[in-house]
Amino acid sequence: MTDVSQPAARSPMWVMAPVALAAFITSLDNTVINIALPALREDLGLSLSGLQWVVTSYILVFASLLLVGGRLTDMMGRRRAMIVGFLIFAGASLAAGLAPSGEALVAARVVQGAGAALILPASLSVIASDLEGEARDLGAGIWTAAIAIALFLGPVVGGAISEYLHWSWIFFLNVPVGALAIAMVVVNVPDRGGRAAGSVLARLDPPGLALSTLALLAVTYALVQGNEEGFGSQSIIAAFVVAIAASAAFMAVESRARFPLVDVSLFRNRVFAGGTAAQVLWGLSINGVFFFTSLYIQDVLNLSPTQAGLVFVPLALFLVVGVGIAPRLVTAFGANITVAAGMVVIAVGLLPIVVLGSGVPQQLLGCAIVGLGSGLTTPLTSAILGVMPEDRAGIGSAVVAVAREISGVLGIAIIGAILAARQASALAEGSSASDAFLDGHVMGLLGATVLVLLGALVSALTLPRSRAEAARERESIAVGAAVPIPAATEPAPRALH
Repeated sequence: MTDVSQPAARSPMWVMAPVALAAFITSLDNTVINIALPALREDLGLSLSGLQWVVTSYILVFASLLLVGGRLTDMMGRRRAMIVGFLIFAGASLAAGLAPSGEALVAARVVQGAGAALILPASLSVIASDLEGEARDLGAGIWTAAIAIALFLGPVVGGAISEYLHWSWIFFLNVPVGALAIAMVVVNVPDRGGRAAGSVLARLDPPGLALSTLALLAVTYALVQGNEEGFGSQSIIAAFVVAIAASAAFMAVESRARFPLVDVSLFRNRVFAGGTAAQVLWGLSINGVFFFTSLYIQDVLNLSPTQAGLVFVPLALFLVVGVGIAPRLVTAFGANITVAAGMVVIAVGLLPIVVLGSGVPQQLLGCAIVGLGSGLTTPLTSAILGVMPEDRAGIGSAVVAVAREISGVLGIAIIGAILAARQASALAEGSSASDAFLDGHVMGLLGATVLVLLGALVSALTLPRSRAEAARERESIAVGAAVPIPAATEPAPRALH
């Protein structure tokens, strides 16, 4: 009889389909609710603080539990982790759509974030373990493109649903999408991975889980709420202190743990450490740019949310072009040159707005160039995952996801601080509000340019120059790990080509 628990061998494109859907739906919920906030306020009687918690509760829990999700992925196996994550996410989405009060909606958003924190590392783990070579580069590119498109479409989708349907359908639509995703995972993702050695409690590393969650929760809260409360406020300073203390304690605990949540020896690997640093620098620059560009387009150029979304269409189109050609460039020139070149192209894409002005034509041109450059940087994710042995794919993927999420929030804070400082100076000099915002926006773009160029330098120096070099780095991690990791009970998978 045929074992239905194991899907037949599939082409990489079939394996990528549920991975792309996972990245898209978990990222869409970061921004899709923003435009519907006025409708929520009217229906549920929410205060401004309540509305902020509807938005931030998902982000806080999502970012805080990513490392937990990575560990559970390594324990459960990536297929089971994705299925359980989607069940949690879809169930919480149904509860959110039916929420009778603001408190119930926030609670549902918290559970949504927990489900997403399991889905995302598991989806990256599929790319790391079930694909290789150009297929892995393409998979990482599709994963990144799905996240980018979701973030751009979020406000447009949320606005259209709240205008023509009801805000609850923002959440109800996740239910059939979740069901489709589960079916795609069952059919296309191999049922491999997971560990058997050691007790469940020991393998979960409770001290590491608690400290990492506390550190991520504190730093995410400080970054998300800092712009509202002021980064000099007592609560924000206290959150940063807690984050630093918990991070220091986490590193100390992990260095002595039998089954560490994150093997700190991974950061001694050039590709893993350098790739993670480059990921952070990319996130710092690109997220701050898009957040404040979206505000500028709507508040200064007076475009509607739908029109603002259309400005980003060239970015999405050229991102797809970049994703398509990146694997061949990696084969020809190496991941280090390809990713570094992509970041330089992003920096070039910011110049039309800085040099030529901030009208709609300049925004369209800049978005097209930035989209192409972003597509060329997608092998960055593949390069990091490519050096991860299969038994660390889940937690390695979680580290990548954490770097992406935290750098995104931090990028908005840093670029926002640069923008606000220049804006205040321009207002003091007598500029109008719109001109002052433009001055601040341009200064923020210059700051983002410096960050992404620094990311290009780090990428060129640390990422592998060939696939053979990446394979050697992966072997060095597998052989030279400081802490032995329990072996999987299933035989090692045959990578898809």
